[in-house]
Amino acid sequence: MWLPAAALCTTLLVALAPLGVGGQEAEPQDEEPTGLVWTNTTDLSWVSTGGNASSSTLGLSTVFLGKNALNELRFEGGGIRSETRITTTTAVGTSPDDFELVEEKRTELTAENFFARGRYDRTLGTVLAFGGAGWDRNTFAGIDNRYNAVAGVGRAFVDADDARFKADLGVTYTLQKDLVPTPGVSESFGGLRLSYDAMKKLSSTTEFASLLLLDQNLNETTDLRADWLNSLAVSMSETLAFRTSLQLLFDNLPSLLSVPLRLPDGTPQDATVTVPAKKWDSIFTVSLVITM
Repeated sequence: MWLPAAALCTTLLVALAPLGVGGQEAEPQDEEPTGLVWTNTTDLSWVSTGGNASSSTLGLSTVFLGKNALNELRFEGGGIRSETRITTTTAVGTSPDDFELVEEKRTELTAENFFARGRYDRTLGTVLAFGGAGWDRNTFAGIDNRYNAVAGVGRAFVDADDARFKADLGVTYTLQKDLVPTPGVSESFGGLRLSYDAMKKLSSTTEFASLLLLDQNLNETTDLRADWLNSLAVSMSETLAFRTSLQLLFDNLPSLLSVPLRLPDGTPQDATVTVPAKKWDSIFTVSLVITM
């Protein structure tokens, strides 16, 4: 199944290549490298509701990027956590005219997704070599801890101030610990990753970015995973911007979830069953971006 996936990603690369129109094709760097110049970009989003229905959602991600003529070092991490506060109101009394209200409050975690990763790129003539590692957790998708390492080669087809288009191919090693282990499926496996990283300035204050990762498990060919992030950022100043982004996560062989068993009349049973999680997850965020 990884061959059709590679073909699909190649088609997307060709389709998105026009994003580089107006930029300059990347050329080999002959200048001597100096120390890395570091920048930091942090996205922060917070939503809170109160009253009859109460909930809160916190989203945070940060990227530290160090660059010079030949090297690029990138560290990033973040996550999303959402809680809902549920209030159950009961009338306790002897009649409709003689009662008092009793409120029972509880907090329920409704979403949780965290990640951390790093990557090093080294320019070698017209190509680049890279290596990286990462960790992520998505308990609502059944993933307790997932560690991965990747190494490969790529090329920056366009690398300018107003446009960027990079593509790369790498081999991966993944160790995945699920909340509910899948019988007969190995927790560790090798894979093949195909990706692109594109950016285009639509105006002096507006920037569109797109990042796609396709990761194919070579031990189990039905296990294809994708991470596609598209964002639109509007600058308010040199350091502040608003960003709207949509991230789509796909897992063709999702992890298992344990769910409680009930009788048809709703009576709970002292038993659970395992079912596969959904193949698709989506994360839509509107955030404030701080660049330093």
